[in-house]
Amino acid sequence: MMPCIKSLEQPERTVWSRSGEDKKENKDLTFDCGVKFVARVNHSGKYTSLSAGSRSIIILQVVESITLRCYQPSEAKVTLRVRRGGVIYCPGHHCSNNTGTIWFKGNKAVSKQRRSSCNEEGLLRLCEVYEEDTGLYFCDRQLMEEGIQWTYRRAVDVTVISHLEPSRCPRIRYPAANMTEEVELGHPHTLTCEVFFDFEVDFLPKVQWFMNYGHNMENMTPLHMEAPQQKQETLEVFEVIQTAVISEVMPQHLKHTFTCFATNSVGNSSVTIKLKQKIKVNWPPLVGYPFAAFLLVVWLGILLRVKWLEIQLMYRSHFQHRRHDGEKEYDVFLSFVWSSLSAEGTQGLTLPSRSGCDCNEEEHLSNKKLMSCKESKSTLKPLEVLLPHVLEVHWGYRLCLPERDLLPGGAYTNDVVLGIKRSRMLVCVLSADYLADSSAVFVLESGIQALLQKSSLKLLLIRTSETSAFLTPSHLPLPRLVQTALKVLPRLNYSSKTSLRAVDNFWRSLRKAMPQSRKRQVATMECGL
Repeated sequence: MMPCIKSLEQPERTVWSRSGEDKKENKDLTFDCGVKFVARVNHSGKYTSLSAGSRSIIILQVVESITLRCYQPSEAKVTLRVRRGGVIYCPGHHCSNNTGTIWFKGNKAVSKQRRSSCNEEGLLRLCEVYEEDTGLYFCDRQLMEEGIQWTYRRAVDVTVISHLEPSRCPRIRYPAANMTEEVELGHPHTLTCEVFFDFEVDFLPKVQWFMNYGHNMENMTPLHMEAPQQKQETLEVFEVIQTAVISEVMPQHLKHTFTCFATNSVGNSSVTIKLKQKIKVNWPPLVGYPFAAFLLVVWLGILLRVKWLEIQLMYRSHFQHRRHDGEKEYDVFLSFVWSSLSAEGTQGLTLPSRSGCDCNEEEHLSNKKLMSCKESKSTLKPLEVLLPHVLEVHWGYRLCLPERDLLPGGAYTNDVVLGIKRSRMLVCVLSADYLADSSAVFVLESGIQALLQKSSLKLLLIRTSETSAFLTPSHLPLPRLVQTALKVLPRLNYSSKTSLRAVDNFWRSLRKAMPQSRKRQVATMECGL
């Protein structure tokens, strides 16, 4: 151990590096002060250190132990008993000048440590020995040779023990007596024996594995064993782990027993075990089913996350409207866009007023079939013309028509949102012109938002015949919410070019989809052909 140079300005450890001509032999040879190392003859040389801005030099001379005068190998190790007094001699004590000997434990002088000790001419006397006294001690003597003062350092390895001899037999912690270990035929198996030994000065633990043929303890054969592993658990107890390997388990091994023997100076202990074949478990089902269930849950979670908006819209459009949020001013908010065809169909026809209608110019339902009147005996009028009259005049629903009931010049977006909130149902006629109109798309998007806000609004889409070719991905510059809603919201299909039976089915389906309250009696009129 190289010495440390005390410095208040630089409290970190000192590093000693070989310098001068000695550096050629080992360019990277350095030692940290206070760190133990095994000294070798080739470590001899001159070392320098920079500490607190000053340069320090020491010369290290390492000599072989056998060349020392009065060399005794036993002097390098000392055993002391705990809670008793003890003496540590500096090696070569009987044939050296011990005047001024200084003892160190680590890099600190023993005299400066907080413990009771006495330094008596080359020996260190400990008034009471503690467990912490275990460690490496150094004794430094001052020698003068050819006018050069040398510090002669010797090391003593001190071990503190609790007693000299054990007081009991070894204790086998594992395996337990008469236990059974599972093995696989054709595979290697390791037998492990863990034993606790009390400390003793000449500690030579002995642990062995034997195989007993046919359970006969008198017919035993030692097994091939690995090197034992030893570790000190406490000051008084050591643990020894001994293993034996059966290279390949055969059926005959199941007919024998195996014994672990542990021996110390007091006596011996033994434990006998037996082997049994491990029952093979069909792991694929046990592992596969939970794994498949896990994959299913993950897949459902991903699907739910991706399709959450569609699920919400489908649920609310089919179930949420059955709730009642109190009285509403309107039954239906009707949204459509006039097309060129519907503009021609409105000639001589106006939107119905709140008070009534001109029955001479209106269509009627007879036996729940829509028939044309004088002005359209052979061709039905466009849906944008028919729908307001049928809903309000014939079926008696209170409609909110944007071009009639929303005040011009106001905040259109606010009026639309308010009108939808004051209505029980939103009906959108999805024509090609409707989806191309930003104001109409806003009405549809506002209705979808209201549906998602847990309101009692019901939303119905009516697709006209010319809409089918238009509703393709390349023709939908629409908000994502609207695109998703068009896929899942309930809808009816209408075409004026189909048979009267198909048209009749449309009106039947529409009647079923309407709210069930506040209807006027359906006017029954005959239309002459």
